Amino acid sequence: MSNLLIKPRTHDKTYHSLTAEQAGWTYLNFEAKILEAGEQIVGDTGDYEYCFALLGGNFKVEAAGQVWETGNGRKDVFSGIGHAMYLSRRTPFVLTAQSPGTDIAICKVLSDEDHPPRMKRPEEAAIEYRGGDNANRQINSLLEPGFGCHKIVCVEVYTPSGNWSSFPAHKHDERKVADDGTLLEANLEEIYFYKIDKPQGYAIQQVYTEDRSLDEIVRVKNNEAVLVPKGYHPVVAGHGYNVYYLNFLAGSDQSLANTSDPDHDWIYGSWKGADPRLPIVTAEMNG
Repeated sequence: MSNLLIKPRTHDKTYHSLTAEQAGWTYLNFEAKILEAGEQIVGDTGDYEYCFALLGGNFKVEAAGQVWETGNGRKDVFSGIGHAMYLSRRTPFVLTAQSPGTDIAICKVLSDEDHPPRMKRPEEAAIEYRGGDNANRQINSLLEPGFGCHKIVCVEVYTPSGNWSSFPAHKHDERKVADDGTLLEANLEEIYFYKIDKPQGYAIQQVYTEDRSLDEIVRVKNNEAVLVPKGYHPVVAGHGYNVYYLNFLAGSDQSLANTSDPDHDWIYGSWKGADPRLPIVTAEMNG
């Protein structure tokens, strides 16, 4: 089995718990857990900034003398757009699930900056359609580049059945800056966390470097995750299965600046049309 593929823990409410040390990198810590109605996470962010991404259900967060409630949380990732709750370092908090089977993904990243807490709501998410033809997909920005935080970027991506995604392939493993100071590529760690709309469904992801010192192809199923420590990382959705993945990224910059695989640059601008199945989700579907 690929050491980039992370399978969920069975029969455990915290079905993912991955530290940066376990992943062999510096920044990203990742959890996913199910909470029953009334169940709480009581904690303190300490030296980390947090992003709680709501996959399904509803929750309330009490922190920094304020209270946020999702209210219109989606039933699951194929039933609307996610809420994202951002908390800065050194923030005590209480998160309370407000519906049965509340499904939450959590990113924690070491930080030495302070930023205001904020809940990003579905109607605030910028929706983008990238690519075209059978490489068309939907991207919902939850904690987008420019969001008021230190390092975390969080986006969710919907790839219709049979389509390619994260394609043409790109990488973000080397910080590059133009002569005028423009950031050309950030050095980022990334996790792809998958949901598939049918239990037997799957996606295929490749992670490769130009010199092929890393070159893996991974078959990914529902609730599994893929680590992207470096290299290019395209995805294809299995035919018959709509694929969702949540991306958490962190590294040198709060940015998605990247470099595409030059072998496939010719594909940009070659598309003839858009996929009529998009959008797969909208904020109007929530709650």
